[in-house]
Amino acid sequence: MKRIALIFMIGILLMGCTKTNNPFFDPYTNKYGAPPFDKIKNEHYMPAFTEGIRQHQSEIDAIANNKNAPTFDNTIAALDFSGDLLKKVSSVFFNLYSTDSNEGMDKIANQITPILSEHNDNIYLNDQLFQRVKILYNKRSTLGLNDEKMRLLEKYYRNFVRSGAALNPAQKIELRKINKELGLAELAFGQNVLDETNSYHKFINNEADLAGLPEGVRQAAAEAANAAGKPGKWLFTLQKASFIPVLQYSENRILRKELLLAYTTLANHDNSKDNKEIINKIMKLRTQKAHMLGFTTSADFILDDTMAKTPKAVYDLLQKVWIPALKKAKEEASELQKMMDAEGKGEKLEPWDWWYYSEKLRKDKYDLDEEALRPYFKLENVRQGVFDLASKLYGLKFQKLNDMPVYNPDVEVFKVTDAKDSLIGILYTDYFPRAGKRAGAWMNNIVDQYKKDGINHRPIILNVGNFTKPTSDKPSLLNMDEVETMFHEFGHALHGLLSQCTYPSVSGTNVARDFVELPSQFMENFCWEPQVMKTYAFNYKTGKLMPKTLMDKIQKASTFNQGFINTELLAASFLDMDMHMRKDTTHFDVNAFEAASMKHIGMIPQIFVRYRSTYFNHIFGGGYSAGYYSYTWAAVLDADAFQAFKETGDIYNQRVATNFRKKILEKGDTEDPMKLYRDFRGADPNPNALLKKRGLE
Repeated sequence: MKRIALIFMIGILLMGCTKTNNPFFDPYTNKYGAPPFDKIKNEHYMPAFTEGIRQHQSEIDAIANNKNAPTFDNTIAALDFSGDLLKKVSSVFFNLYSTDSNEGMDKIANQITPILSEHNDNIYLNDQLFQRVKILYNKRSTLGLNDEKMRLLEKYYRNFVRSGAALNPAQKIELRKINKELGLAELAFGQNVLDETNSYHKFINNEADLAGLPEGVRQAAAEAANAAGKPGKWLFTLQKASFIPVLQYSENRILRKELLLAYTTLANHDNSKDNKEIINKIMKLRTQKAHMLGFTTSADFILDDTMAKTPKAVYDLLQKVWIPALKKAKEEASELQKMMDAEGKGEKLEPWDWWYYSEKLRKDKYDLDEEALRPYFKLENVRQGVFDLASKLYGLKFQKLNDMPVYNPDVEVFKVTDAKDSLIGILYTDYFPRAGKRAGAWMNNIVDQYKKDGINHRPIILNVGNFTKPTSDKPSLLNMDEVETMFHEFGHALHGLLSQCTYPSVSGTNVARDFVELPSQFMENFCWEPQVMKTYAFNYKTGKLMPKTLMDKIQKASTFNQGFINTELLAASFLDMDMHMRKDTTHFDVNAFEAASMKHIGMIPQIFVRYRSTYFNHIFGGGYSAGYYSYTWAAVLDADAFQAFKETGDIYNQRVATNFRKKILEKGDTEDPMKLYRDFRGADPNPNALLKKRGLE
């Protein structure tokens, strides 16, 4: 508490000289309510955080100390609409911290994380406030609330209980300590992964070592080396757009092995950036927290607030897909080994061989070379194809805005409107890797959608990727995985853009973790449909549409390598669950635990788990702890949902599209997610649709 008081005092002094020129303290003048990224500097964050926390705490105190009897409006709605300035600065800082960070932001993150943790605890451990929420919850059936208000009330009550509101005073003090330490540990985990990723540089001096690599890959590596001050060499990094083509095409087995092992041992080198001790700390704290709140394991605690509800439900689903996926992977491994045997080198299939020989096998089986597809997947064309799909399904229109402030030159901005030219929202796209950006792809809100005082406040959405960068003479040409990723993240964007909710906490993507991937994975179903490909698959040089023969080959190869893809994905899900099913808080050997987890499920040695523990940002630095299974859980939903279109014979069927929009995309978390799905589909999802889609029946 002393530290908070000191921060507030410093903040007040800082505000005296910075409030007049701090963009967070003034209304955004942009007509769409977008942040003035061109004016925001590092020195603006802490004063805005400090004042934002002060204002928010004042609002919380007023709600908790209200002498009037609690009502939905003076308690629940008041809570949900509180903290405007804090939301304003938090959304900008944490979005940029993931996409365009720097050393100064690292320091701010480490400074503000425990302060925000304490502020959050000051809200959810406030007994007066909890009692008001509890009174409303206990008589909720008599309040005459609509579905959204009932859902929000129940959500707040559940959040208070899960945050420790029912604990005794001593336990609350201990929980505060756990939350602070946990926030800093998770932050450190992600910083270590980013630092390790950025510090790795593999320079190639001899062009002979590049044998097998396509010209575009060589050119990108040469330009990267030149930019790093090493002209005449070739540079490869641990960004996937850089090293995955090496795994696919390089004839240099030693290089393939070096790059894959460098990636799969990130933050696992027993140095200052090693994450094994941090994982121990995170798991100890999470388990202690679960025990304190009445749960046997961290997984039990986390899953209690999801669609799955229990670890058993998760394991049952994973096993249902794992068994046929592993069988398929073993068949694929045997086929690849035969290819290697035919070369007469006496080599055994290893993880650094899989990508290379499966690419050869794809070409042999289907006459399909993924690198030959790149000229048809110019990034701007694929994005336009995504926009066209949204137009056909939901009547949306996209207009590029060239006068909007952006935080990096790579960022582009689009105005999204409906068929009547009414504003739907603003979409920022940020697609290329850079030193200050964490790996992967994601969607996030810069501004939430909500309704207040008769105004429907439209959202501002960010889509982020780490796709293949343009070169000096070529535009960004995507591979197949990057095409799917763009469709995927745009599905999240639509979930945020099309939201039509009243309260911020239930709008857009503020849904259960194992439901949030439905709209994103649902969009992936469209990307290889010939009707959709005809809107974006144009050769970047000639402008000609991809030949039908090539589209047919993509369709025929749709289930190729699915044993590998599903096995590495599911293995990561098992590892996540096993880690969070630990019941004790003793120190453990992370690498040995991981090896035992993989042995237990029968993981074959020719495939590495998709994410090893020390760089598994989803579960140790992000929001997917005991939740990586969500991709498979939602895959059951998305495969079944797409069948609703297939059954009509028209993938653009307006009746089904409107139903999906109204029952899923616009609803946010206003009702139970399974009810929303049943309302859309008319029945429970059929898991067999997923097995069929992936060729695993």
